[in-house]
Amino acid sequence: MEADNGADIRAAGAAAEDASLENQDMSFLLTSVSTFLSDYGWYLLVLCGGVYLLIQHLSKNRPSQDRGSAAATSQDPASVVRRQEALEAARRRMQEELNAKAAEFKEKQQRMEEEKRQQKIEKWESMKEGKSYKGNANLTQNSDEAATSSTVLKPKTDKKPLRTSGYNPLSGEGGGTCAWRPGRRGPSAGG
Repeated sequence: MEADNGADIRAAGAAAEDASLENQDMSFLLTSVSTFLSDYGWYLLVLCGGVYLLIQHLSKNRPSQDRGSAAATSQDPASVVRRQEALEAARRRMQEELNAKAAEFKEKQQRMEEEKRQQKIEKWESMKEGKSYKGNANLTQNSDEAATSSTVLKPKTDKKPLRTSGYNPLSGEGGGTCAWRPGRRGPSAGG
């Protein structure tokens, strides 16, 4: 039996040598690559096309950026100075306009505060005299409104009452189409 074991071991060793020699020629790589390409070939082709288009797009944009910077440096220094001076003048004009608007707003705020202060003084003086300050304030507002508006509003005196004097909601008279009726007596009709 030992002879049979030895022969088996030698045969297994020879088979291992044959397998290692077979792996050295890379034929297994050919089968795996062909399987991969058959499964994912179209995806790989589309991916390569997309990368190519992306590279073309980026290469078109890069020279235009280089040309723009070269054009900026090759400009006439006098034109650059003129452009900067025009920009500064425009900024100064805008700042002056902003300052004028701010001054106008500040004056308006001061006038409003002065008017409020005068109204408080008038209220205080009328209260010292024992007069109602609300009545005095209404008079000053009415005089201001009359001075500002040219039309005078008439108070409405011909108002129609909402209901007649003999109206009773429980009587059912004069109610129109909406009337309350009691529900049916008896058990409910549920099933």
